[in-house]
Amino acid sequence: MLCLRQVCLFTLRRYQARTLCSDLLLSQINNCTHEDEVFSLVGRNKARLSEKHVGIALNMLWQFQKERPFLLRTSDYVRNHPQFLTLCILAESKVEHMEDEVIVDTLYSILRLNVEDDVSLAKVLVTEAWKRLERQVLLSLPALSKFALCLYKQHRHFSPIIGQVAHIVDMKLDSIQDIRILSVLMISISEVITESFRDRLLHKAEQLLEEEHEVHFNYARRILQFLQNVKLRYHPVLEKCNRIFLESASHLDIHSINHIFGLYEQLGCDNAEFRLIAKQLLSETIDDYYDPETFAKLFYSLGPMAESKVRERLLVHAVNMAEEFSSHQVLMILKTMRKMKCRNSHLLKKMASVLHKHLDSYQVLQLVKLTHYLVVLHCQDLELFAKLKMLLLGYLKSSVIPADTAAIIRVLAMLPSSQVEEIIINKAAAALPQCRLHHLNCIATALVKWNHHGQLHWHNSSELCAKLLQKVNDCGFQRVQKANNLNLLLEELPYVNGEWFEEVLNEETLAICQHLIDQITWANVLPLSFFLIKSEHRCPALFDRIASVTVENIDKIPTSEIYFILFLFSALNYDLPDNEEFFKSCIQHLTSNLSHLETYHLVLLGHVLAMAGYFPPVLITTIFNVSFLSKLDAQLKVLPHTMKQRVHSSLMKLNRAVCLECPEFHIPWFHEPYCQRVFHNSMSQINPQRQHIHRMLTEILGGSHYSRISVLTPYYYEIDFECVLDVNKKPLSYMAQNISLGGVGEIHLRYDIKDEGRKALPPGAQRIALEFLDSKAFSKDYSRHLKGEPAVKKRHLEMLGYRVVQIPHFEWNSMVLSTKGEQLEYLRQQLYGIQ
Repeated sequence: MLCLRQVCLFTLRRYQARTLCSDLLLSQINNCTHEDEVFSLVGRNKARLSEKHVGIALNMLWQFQKERPFLLRTSDYVRNHPQFLTLCILAESKVEHMEDEVIVDTLYSILRLNVEDDVSLAKVLVTEAWKRLERQVLLSLPALSKFALCLYKQHRHFSPIIGQVAHIVDMKLDSIQDIRILSVLMISISEVITESFRDRLLHKAEQLLEEEHEVHFNYARRILQFLQNVKLRYHPVLEKCNRIFLESASHLDIHSINHIFGLYEQLGCDNAEFRLIAKQLLSETIDDYYDPETFAKLFYSLGPMAESKVRERLLVHAVNMAEEFSSHQVLMILKTMRKMKCRNSHLLKKMASVLHKHLDSYQVLQLVKLTHYLVVLHCQDLELFAKLKMLLLGYLKSSVIPADTAAIIRVLAMLPSSQVEEIIINKAAAALPQCRLHHLNCIATALVKWNHHGQLHWHNSSELCAKLLQKVNDCGFQRVQKANNLNLLLEELPYVNGEWFEEVLNEETLAICQHLIDQITWANVLPLSFFLIKSEHRCPALFDRIASVTVENIDKIPTSEIYFILFLFSALNYDLPDNEEFFKSCIQHLTSNLSHLETYHLVLLGHVLAMAGYFPPVLITTIFNVSFLSKLDAQLKVLPHTMKQRVHSSLMKLNRAVCLECPEFHIPWFHEPYCQRVFHNSMSQINPQRQHIHRMLTEILGGSHYSRISVLTPYYYEIDFECVLDVNKKPLSYMAQNISLGGVGEIHLRYDIKDEGRKALPPGAQRIALEFLDSKAFSKDYSRHLKGEPAVKKRHLEMLGYRVVQIPHFEWNSMVLSTKGEQLEYLRQQLYGIQ
C-alpha cells in the first residue's frame, strides 16, 4: 500500500511539473514579439510541443504578418524557415488531437501565410474538419465561417464539403446574428445554393445590416462579392452597402477602393457619391504609391475619373514604372487605358515592349482580353501582334471549351492583316453544336469580317466560309426555336450584338419571346425590356404584357429598373391601351422613392418621362434646383465619359421640353452655351441626299433665296430645310444666305445661332420645317413607326410655330418616286399640303 502511494505521488508530481512547464511554454509563445523568437522556442522545445502549442505558434506567425503593412510582410522568409517546416510536420502528426477551433485556426494561419493549397498539412486539416462535420460535431458559427473562408480561398467552390457547410448554414440561418459571420458564409457557399436559399440569405443580410448601427466596410464588401458571385443586383442590399461605403470612405485604402470599384464594375452598378469621395482621397495621395502593384490599382481606380493634370501625372508615373509591372498589372493598365479612351503613344509603346517578356505567362482568356485592348488602343507593334496570333492559334488548336474557341476566333479577326488558316474554320465548325448565342455571334462576326476584307486565301476558303456561316445561322435558329424557358433565353441575349443577330435571329427571337409571353414576371421585365430596346421593334403583345406586370408588381421592382421600362415605351413611342394608368402608377412609385435614385438617374428619368409628355412637379422642381444642379455638376466629373455625355444631353433636352411644354414652372433656358459647344464640335458636311432635296426645293420655290438649309431654331433644334409661305401659299424670300450651293465638298452646315433670318411673319404666313427622316428615326419592325425623339422634335417645332413636313426615307427611296418628276411632285404636295 505504501509503495502504491509513493508511485501515485511521483506520477502526480511529474504531471504537475509537466503542466507547469507546458503552461510556461504556452506563455512564452504568446509573449513573442517576432518570428525569430517563435522559431527559437520551437527549435529548443520540439519534443515538448503539444497540438495546442503548435496551433498557437502558427497563429502567432500569421499575427506578426497581419500587423505589418502589406509591402513589409515577410511571408516568404517565414515559409522557408526550417522551424516552420518543423511546425507543419508536428501539426500534421497531431491533427486528430486538436480541438475544432485549433484545426480551423491552424488552417487559416497557414493559408494566410500563402502556403500552397496542395501541401500535405492543408489537406490533412481539411480532411479532419470534414470528418467532424460529417459526424455532426458542429463547429461554432465563428469557427464554421472561418473554415468556410479557408475552403473558399482554396477555390473549393463546388466541393462536397462546401455543400456540407451550406447545409449547416441552412439549418442554423435563423440563429446567425453577426453580420461578419454571415457575410463570410455567404460568399463561401455562394456557388452551391438554390435560388430560394439565396433569397433567404439576402433577406437575413438585409435585416442584420438594418439592425447594426456600425458595420465594417469589409462586411459590406463581402456581401457585394456575394451579389457578384450569384450575378444578382438586389437593390435593397446594394443601397445599404453603398451607405456603409460612404460612411467608411475616409478610412479606406487604395486596395479596398480598388476592390469596391471592381465589384461595382462586375455588377454593372455605380455609386457616384462614393466615386467623388474616392477621387478626392486618391488624388491627394497620388505621389505616395511607388510600388507597381499599388500604383496599378491607383491607375485603375483614379484614371477613368481623373482631371487632366492628375491624368497626365498618372501617365508619366506609368511610363516610368512600366518595366516593373507584372503580367497582371500590364493587363490592368491596358484595360484602364481603354476605359479612359487614352491612346498615349508613349505609354502604349512602353506597355507593348514590356509585354514581349510576359506573353507566355497569360492564360487563354487573359490573352484574348489583352489582344482586344491592344487593337482598340491602336497599338502599332506588328511584331507583338504576330506573337499574339501564334499564341492564340496554339490555344485554339488545343481548345475544347466552346466559349474559349469563340473568344479566340473573335479576337483573331480583330488582328491587323490576319489571314485565316484552315484550322480556324475547322475548330469553329466543331464547336458550333455546343455554342450559345453569344459564341455563335462571335464566330459569325469573324467570318463576315474575313470574307468582307478578302482574307480567305487558301483553296475553297470562300466556299467553306459560306457553308460554315450558313451552319452558324442554322445553329442559331435551332437554339432560339428550342428555347422553352424565357429566363434562360434572356440570360444569353445581353451579350449578343451586331448585324448578324439583327439580320438573322432578331425576328425569330421576338417570336419566341411572344410564344413564352406567359413566363414574363416582375423579375425578368428588365432584361426583356433591354432586349426590346436594343432590337428597336414594337411588339404590342410584349409591350402590353410588360406594362401590366409592371403595374401589378410596382412595389417589387426597384426604382432604377422602372426607368428602363419607361424608356422602352418612350423611346419607341408606343401608346398602351391604358397609357395613363401605366404612367401614373410608375410616376407615383418613382416620386415617392426619389431618394433611392442616383442624382444623375433623376435627370435621365426626367428626360424619358418628358419624351412621353409627362412632367411630374416633384421631379421637375427637384432637378431644376440650384443645390441639385451643383451636386450633379460635381458628380458628372467622376462618371464615365459616355454616361457624362448622355446625362448632359438629357438635361438639355429636359430643360428644352419644360420651357416649351410647361412654362408654368418658370424654369429658365440655360443651355445655350452647352448647345453652342455641341454644335460647334459636331459641324459636318451636308450629305448628297439632302443636297439633292435642296436643289429640288430651289426648283419648286423658284430660287435658292426662298429656302434655308440646316437651320438652327430657338432652343437649338436643327432642321434640314426651312421655307416660308404667305397666306396665298407663295414663297417669301430670305435675306442673302451665307451658304455656297456648289459641289458637295463646299456645302457645310450653317449654324445660325442668333437666327437673324427669323423675323416676324406677315399675317397668314406659315413657316415650314421640312425634315428628311432616315432609318434611325423609325422602329425596325414592319410598322415603321416614328420613334420617340423625332416625335418629340415634331411636337416642339409645332409649338415654335412651324408646320412640320417629314419625309420618310422609305417613301423617298421607293420605286414610286423613282424619277425626278415624281420626286418633284411629291415634294410639291408635301409643301403645299395638296392631298
